[in-house]
Amino acid sequence: MSYLDELNPVQREAVQCVEGPLLVLAGPGSGKTRVLTYRIAHLLSMGVPPWKILSLTFTNKAAGEMRERMIRLAGEGAARIWMGTFHSMFARIMRVEGAALGYGPSFSIYDSADTQALVKAIQTRLGISPQQFSTNGIRSRISAAKNRLVDAPMYEASAADLFEEKTALVFSAYQEQLRANNAMDFDDLLVQPINLFGKKPDILRKYRNRFHFVLVDEYQDTNHAQYVLLNLLAGERRNICVVGDDAQSIYSFRGADIRNILEFERDYPEAKVIRLEQNYRSTGTILSAADAVISRNLDRLAKNLWTNNPRGEPVTVVSSGGDREEASLLLRAIGDEVRSNGLDFRDFAVMYRTNAQSRVIEDAFRRQAIPYRLIGGVEFYQRREIKDVLAYLRLVVNPSDNESFNRAVNVPVRGVGKSAHALLEAFAQSEGTGLLAAAERAGEIHGMSRRAASGLASFTKLIREQQGAVKSVSAGECARTLVDRLGFLPALKEEGTAEAASRWENIQELLSAITEYSDTREEPSLENFLQEVSLLSSVDRSDDGGNAVTLMTLHAAKGLEFPVVFVTGMEEGILPLYTGGEPDRAELEEERRLFYVGMTRAKDRLYCSHAHVRLRFGEYLSQVPSRFLAEIPAGLVRTLPYASGTAAGPGKGGSHRPKPRVRKRPAGGDHWYHTDPEVDLSAYTSDVGELKAGTIVEHEQFGRGRVVAVEYAGESSRAVVDFGEFGSKHLILKYARLRIV
Repeated sequence: MSYLDELNPVQREAVQCVEGPLLVLAGPGSGKTRVLTYRIAHLLSMGVPPWKILSLTFTNKAAGEMRERMIRLAGEGAARIWMGTFHSMFARIMRVEGAALGYGPSFSIYDSADTQALVKAIQTRLGISPQQFSTNGIRSRISAAKNRLVDAPMYEASAADLFEEKTALVFSAYQEQLRANNAMDFDDLLVQPINLFGKKPDILRKYRNRFHFVLVDEYQDTNHAQYVLLNLLAGERRNICVVGDDAQSIYSFRGADIRNILEFERDYPEAKVIRLEQNYRSTGTILSAADAVISRNLDRLAKNLWTNNPRGEPVTVVSSGGDREEASLLLRAIGDEVRSNGLDFRDFAVMYRTNAQSRVIEDAFRRQAIPYRLIGGVEFYQRREIKDVLAYLRLVVNPSDNESFNRAVNVPVRGVGKSAHALLEAFAQSEGTGLLAAAERAGEIHGMSRRAASGLASFTKLIREQQGAVKSVSAGECARTLVDRLGFLPALKEEGTAEAASRWENIQELLSAITEYSDTREEPSLENFLQEVSLLSSVDRSDDGGNAVTLMTLHAAKGLEFPVVFVTGMEEGILPLYTGGEPDRAELEEERRLFYVGMTRAKDRLYCSHAHVRLRFGEYLSQVPSRFLAEIPAGLVRTLPYASGTAAGPGKGGSHRPKPRVRKRPAGGDHWYHTDPEVDLSAYTSDVGELKAGTIVEHEQFGRGRVVAVEYAGESSRAVVDFGEFGSKHLILKYARLRIV
């Protein structure tokens, strides 16, 4: 048990507290993954069989890292514990037990793109206009209902408006179609096990007896369905250990319920609570700043974070005239950090509240030829050509999968157009069969053209032959044979375009991934590969290689750390994000938690930036600095200590630098903010004395326009300009860069 010597006293207590419910409140950078890993190793050292342990995480990446650590600690036997994401573990259970609810063991798992396509098809069938009733809106409502354990009849009974009434109609048909396709969506992977345990108490007893110890990572991110499942499995033993941080609960839009962690002691009155408060990641200043911000929240469990790390440099708050200047200052700071502190580009992360904010930043990186990787872009397994190949493979594994049939049947083109497809669907419905089975009888369908019937025959022959092959060859061989027979790669080479070359490389990469899976996994079936791909998260899909700056939303930053972090767009309406009036307390507190997550990703230096003018919704709008900046104690903040064009880096000093202009924040706090001394704001200012209604002006983005009205108010003077096809814009003259024609 020498491994216990590697833990601090509080971590050791959490590891050795084995019996009964346990809540481990783990502050950022406090070693929660280590505690979970060592706790499992400790259970194994006590003689607990690995298959008696269920460990649940939120990403495959986290599960993989924990599994590797455990094997190093406890040997190869640790690989036999049940460890993975909620969805993968309960999918595993449903593969075995799903027959009790009428599911075949090879059921398909539909991702968001699949469910979106199915909902849209049902809307078309029911005559519900996607233009009037958003497909994504309906899908989101169905998902939210499932997470609350509300089924289609319950939803229909409580529908309060026309949108909900239409959603109820789609919900019912959607569930019927999933059943007919022998498929589940992500939500069903949680809902159906609850249904199973409710209807089959003997199966619930089986898994309660199987799992003597249940461990949960990131408990603050659990939704209601996950909460119910955990309580069901904990059963009479109540050996449930949950690890999390209420201050990092940021996924309410996905259904996460912070009450699950806040009220754990209500659910388990006998629970022991252990607080991991020593931070091993960040400097003392960063930690103090983050703690001061999060302490403003009322819905929280108290923690006193501390660290033995050096105090470090103050938080740098950067004020810029506009969003382009903000991006330029960001790049200058990165360049100076690289030169002065010997950092690599991979040591930097730029974070923002919404994906749309990345555009200006990406443009700046491209102009300066600085490499970056974007987390949250079009991910590999969501690319069109990859989805096409996966549709074939899924249909090979599950011939009842009508959605995969619909995607694959006419790729490449086989003459199965809309009319032929409609005839096929009608025939399948009348015969009570799936589309693949109906396609095998295409010659019997009245009105089906000879070309379409021939195309369907060749398609079904291909699928059936691959179904036979998958039983005798590896998943990699099966996939490569299928792609060869489809002729995808030669066709893309023949096309000869840059896009075709990229798609060719993507398909080759997919085949490599399946081959690697076949060579490295204990159960390398094609079915298991498809399940793993379906359950990947955006973080799991991101590329860890290469020396590049990471760009991501704050939501995507959870669980990561970087030497230097930039949190950009620190303005009211952006962070905190809101579009109407003042956000309510719960919304504001979650936005504060989101900022806290961003702050605590930083190890050595933290930059927070805001702009006074930002291009939003097609117009240049005046921005107010975020209230969260005023919540950082003044003694922990500094201005950007170098000027445009100088080589001195942060904290290096130097009397040669021009003294930056500063101005006091307009609202709250005693912070002073830097404005680039070489950017003369007068250069932004139009000569308002010459502007009047009817004047023709030119704008660098919108082109030529005619002034409609001018309002004089000193530095806040503004004009309304009609730019024709771009419409009328309300511009602040100080920043508009208008030129009188």
